[in-house]
Amino acid sequence: MTSPTQPPPKKKAQTVQVQDTLKKQEAPAAQAQPTEQAITPDTSSVSKLFAKMNTSENIITVDNKFVRFQLTNKGGKIKRAYLKNYKNWYTDAKKKDVDVYQDNIQLLDVYRGGSFDVEITTIPDRKLISTRDLEFTPSTAQSSIVLKDHDSLSLSYEYVNVANQKITRTYTFYGDRYDTHVGVELTNLDSLSGNSYDLVWNGGIRSVEANSYDEANSSNSSIYMGGEQEKLKAPTDKPAFHGKLDWMCFRNKYFAIVIAPDQPDMIDSTKIQGYKEFKANNSVRDIYRGVISIPLKSASQKNTFLLYTGPIDYSILKKYNRNFDRIVDFGSFFGLSFIVRPIAEYLFMPLFKFLHLFIPNYGIVIIIFSFIIKLLLHPLTKQSFSSMRKMQLLQPKIAEIKEKHKDDPTKQNKETMKLYSTYGINPMGGCLPMLLQMPIFIALWGMLQSAVELRQQPFFWWITDLARPDIIAHLPFKIPIFGIDQISLLALLMGVTTFLQQKMTVTDPQQKAMVYVMPVFLTILFMNFPSGLNLYYFVFNLLSIGQQYYITHTTKGMELVPVAQNKRKPGFMSKMMEAAEEKAKGQQHKSKNKK
Repeated sequence: MTSPTQPPPKKKAQTVQVQDTLKKQEAPAAQAQPTEQAITPDTSSVSKLFAKMNTSENIITVDNKFVRFQLTNKGGKIKRAYLKNYKNWYTDAKKKDVDVYQDNIQLLDVYRGGSFDVEITTIPDRKLISTRDLEFTPSTAQSSIVLKDHDSLSLSYEYVNVANQKITRTYTFYGDRYDTHVGVELTNLDSLSGNSYDLVWNGGIRSVEANSYDEANSSNSSIYMGGEQEKLKAPTDKPAFHGKLDWMCFRNKYFAIVIAPDQPDMIDSTKIQGYKEFKANNSVRDIYRGVISIPLKSASQKNTFLLYTGPIDYSILKKYNRNFDRIVDFGSFFGLSFIVRPIAEYLFMPLFKFLHLFIPNYGIVIIIFSFIIKLLLHPLTKQSFSSMRKMQLLQPKIAEIKEKHKDDPTKQNKETMKLYSTYGINPMGGCLPMLLQMPIFIALWGMLQSAVELRQQPFFWWITDLARPDIIAHLPFKIPIFGIDQISLLALLMGVTTFLQQKMTVTDPQQKAMVYVMPVFLTILFMNFPSGLNLYYFVFNLLSIGQQYYITHTTKGMELVPVAQNKRKPGFMSKMMEAAEEKAKGQQHKSKNKK
């Protein structure tokens, strides 16, 4: 367990609402910006043309239904983005009188530069020009603007020097959306910059959860191009990806920043660098830097981008029709995500959201969800239990064969396979149904582990946040290897039900140790998991125990009955044994002929 990120000191927020005439129409798309690294600071005359800002910073606030944006004339960029529907981990989820600046999540990394810095490398002296500290002039004198649901607003920032070289940044905000369109226009900079400029995103996305290690495990950056998503996990410094870019993303556990060019073909290359930052309070954070290189083909050129700053909510991301939904991670089954993803995407997620339409409490939704999944898996589970029961009944006969042919392993295996065929038993019949269920369990795991819908959602009593562990006590030490120093009641209950289930299932004396080892291991492992996930597995285990009890007692009088000769079919293992015997006979025949 890591030390939680400390809440910031409280400061008095001052906001002024100013009426504005808003155009109810779509504004032009957003634009990208240049960047490059490790360039010698400029000391030539270019530094006079692009001098750093030496006046006080001016902030403009734009409010819509979901986000409060703060824009600054320093760099002419978005400085902060507060999500109104999502509170900080240290803010009471039930708090009504909310101070956006103190209580709500803010995604942009202010201290590392934040959003959309334009960087240009001059030729031939290779001096770096950056908009990060330039003073831009806003197109409005208003300090606060509030948008209604269907309103839109365009405002711009402009930097012009004495050489009439101009950088214009345009922002279009919408009243009921998480995205903003950003435009970047360069004028008379083509001769200075050569043939390209960079658009830089510094800092990736802020860490906003109490458990920084858990959040860092879910954090990553990714590039989507050519119909494929390339995920990059810190630390990373891969070579630049060349070709058109559909989007670039930085995500933590529940939120994402997405930069998507409106003209993907205009992008020359994309590069993401990342590293891990460890702090004194035992917290960790993934830091990323993204660079989009754009060809500069004329004296005046404008590029536009969509900037999404919001939750990793599947239904919201899907509506953009730009493959943003690929940011939602449903897990993978031995690297085969194409098996797991459709199950979660087209079955579990719609079912989960459908139930919530009628049931406001997500804890109850998870319980009902567990019942439905158990019902869907009942045929497979029943087949598995039935096969295991038949194998138990067959054990005395198998023991006789082993004793009778203990000096002839080949004969022993052949007779065992014949026994399976006689009674119509598949030795893999107990394992195969369980194997088929694995993609389903992994899809459920991925969905419940990172569902933003569960964040700060209470169930009842001690479970106040389904996205965090339901801690009832803290240990004075950390459990070795696992690093756990807290006790989750749902994890304990899940462990107890796992033990009971194992006790009912495992009958082989050689596997008795697993009855005790596996539940203890899973209990410790689940101590740090979200209570929503533990609630699901606890309820699912209870249902499995009841199901197993029912099947065991309904099959108590089961007897092994030989299958009619004309209905017997050799199983897979029998066929393999026969093939091996034929091959052995062939080799023996060849060796005799040689003699």
